[in-house]
Parts: sequence; C-alpha cells; structure tokens
Amino acid sequence: MRFRAVAATCSMLVAALGVTPPAAAQPVPPPDPVAPVSESLPLSPDVVASAPSGYLKTPDGWELTVGAKDETQVAVAPLTTALTSREYVVGGTFTATVAGAGATTLSGGSLVVGYRIGCGIVGGPVEVFATTGATPRFGIDAVLGEVIVPFNNQIKINLRPGTVTLVPVGEKQFKGSDARVTVTGFRIKTDGCVGQSFIQSYATLTVNTTDTSDIVTYAGQIKVV
Repeated sequence: MRFRAVAATCSMLVAALGVTPPAAAQPVPPPDPVAPVSESLPLSPDVVASAPSGYLKTPDGWELTVGAKDETQVAVAPLTTALTSREYVVGGTFTATVAGAGATTLSGGSLVVGYRIGCGIVGGPVEVFATTGATPRFGIDAVLGEVIVPFNNQIKINLRPGTVTLVPVGEKQFKGSDARVTVTGFRIKTDGCVGQSFIQSYATLTVNTTDTSDIVTYAGQIKVV
C-alpha cells in the first residue's frame, strides 16, 4: 500500500509540473541503404559515356570488336586566343579484339584512334573596317565651338558551309588477338570555326589475312560544345 501511495504521489507531481515522462526505449531503425559511390556522386562534366562497341563477323569466320571506355573531353581556351579556334583536351582507352575460329590465317592488324571535329559554320578571313568623321558644333553652350570626331569599327567575316576535321591521334600495329591505345591529356584543335562545334572520338580496327582486309569502326558519342 505504501508503494502504491508513493507511485500515485509521483504521478500527481509529474502531472502538476507539466512534465512528460520519457517513453520506453524503442529499437533504433536501421539506416537507409546507401547507394554506391558511383551512383550517388554526379559524373564529372568532362566524362563522356562511351557508345556501343563496333562489331563485325567476317566472311572468313573471325569476330572483330573495337570499343572504348573512360573517355573524357573538355573544351579549353585555344593557345592562339583566336575567336575562330576550337581546342579540346581529350582522353580514353580504346581496345580491339579478334576472336572466333576463322577459316583463314591472320597476318596482323592495326588500331587507329582519333577524333572528328565538326563546325557548323566556317569563317574565312576577318576584315576590320574603321570609319571616322568630323562634326562641328556651335551654340550657347559651346562659345568657342567644338568638333566631334566619331570613330567606328566594323568587322566582316566571310562565312562558308561547315566542315568536319579528322584528327588522328595514334596507331598501334599488332600481331596477336588484342590491341590497346590509351590517350591521356591529349590536346587537339581546329581553326576557322565561328559557329557551334562538335567532337566525336573514333577507333578503326583493320585485320588482315594473306588476301583480305576487314575493317570495323567504333564511333563515340557526339559532344556539343
């Protein structure tokens, strides 16, 4: 009876003070699953997603595959500081594989890597025209008079239809069944571009036998700059 009285008194005191007794301890819920780092962090704007690999099954039975990974492309200010120049720093790993059981004997091949730079509008020579003139002014505010000499500049750019510039970067001759070319921090440029520009990587695999050559090309994603 005494314990009940004390418990009742404590309950009345807590209610009078307006204090809410702490709730019973509850189990802490497990944390939400965390996405992998590669999914939770945004990709760098310099990273370019590679396109599907190029594939060819030759009439002789060989299976040729050429592709790329870890590609990067970033537009940078041209070293010439010319308004009509476009310059990029590029990188990536390009691979080629020869598989299958062909009916002929392979005699080697090559893997050529490079970039295509397209320009929507090409500008010709830039001409600058300067005009001057003299305008006398008289009036109450100009007791002695004054002469205004305006100076105007005009720029003329001769425009032509766009072009595509092919920029080879590297080539690997090989005798086996695999080849690789890795490009890191390579700087490429084109001149005479006054419109929007585009850049696209490529890798061309050529496989030879005694009497034949088979060619397949990987064409990367097109990046608009």
